[in-house]
Amino acid sequence: MKRLLSTVAVVVTAALALTACGGGGSDPLSSATASATPGEAKKVVVGSFNFPESVLLASIYAQALQAKGVTVEEKPNIGSREIVYGQIKTGGLTVLPEYIGSLLAFVDKNSTAKTKDDILAGLKTALPAELEVLQPAAAEDNNSLTVTKETATKHNLTTIEDLAKVSKDFVVGGPPEFKERQEKNFADAYGLEFKEWKPTGDATADAIKSGAVQVGNVFTTDPKILLNDLVSLQDTKNAFGADNIAPLVYKPGVNDTVTSTLDAISAKLDTATLVTLMKRISVDKDDPPVVAKDWLSQNGLV
Repeated sequence: MKRLLSTVAVVVTAALALTACGGGGSDPLSSATASATPGEAKKVVVGSFNFPESVLLASIYAQALQAKGVTVEEKPNIGSREIVYGQIKTGGLTVLPEYIGSLLAFVDKNSTAKTKDDILAGLKTALPAELEVLQPAAAEDNNSLTVTKETATKHNLTTIEDLAKVSKDFVVGGPPEFKERQEKNFADAYGLEFKEWKPTGDATADAIKSGAVQVGNVFTTDPKILLNDLVSLQDTKNAFGADNIAPLVYKPGVNDTVTSTLDAISAKLDTATLVTLMKRISVDKDDPPVVAKDWLSQNGLV
């Protein structure tokens, strides 16, 4: 299955640019890498989804590439996968931090792959020729359905399957696209039917704590799970597949320097580290580029 804004201006600019891309050739991002030939990286455009962790990962990628002498343009906080995927597919973006399970579910809605290896195999088949997933990190940020400890105790909830007995009385929160992506999946896997689906975005953990929703889609690296004393229910039927983090690249716009730099990042990034980095952003309110630079320096990547 994640929306820290660098500035309002960046978001507005990105949103306008992406709105314009619906017709042919009017997208200002498309010129950034479209003229590149395979093996050549003229200017690498690093984008991110509109949630804090993606912004952090994109900043890690961008700063590491700049340290290797690569010319980089950053496009943070663009939007959801429904918007961003079209940009990297056409070369308007060159590099995007992705989540392999969520990506496969998006590009192949009939896929039943759940393990990392099966998902990677599925992506090799499902992705268009111009796109490639590089080496995944050990870091994994899974989707979850999460409740308060009080709710879990009151209704004896330990697994998502346990929700079936109470879901009709529960309001569920998550990203704006959460219902479209998961309603059928939850019904098929667990027989879940919710009273209401409420878009709570990156405030989902807070909405659960306050009681605005009874259950929500909180990502497992969100430090608010611990800080708010929440419980992520076990996904015993693998409704959510493995979601290791990996760079998705537009192949005509990258070269060996770009790919080797991104692979070196993935080799050092694990889940525990990501939780620590996200605490600095979500709780301590540090800026993602600062957190990114600190981690890269500590790991000898800049």
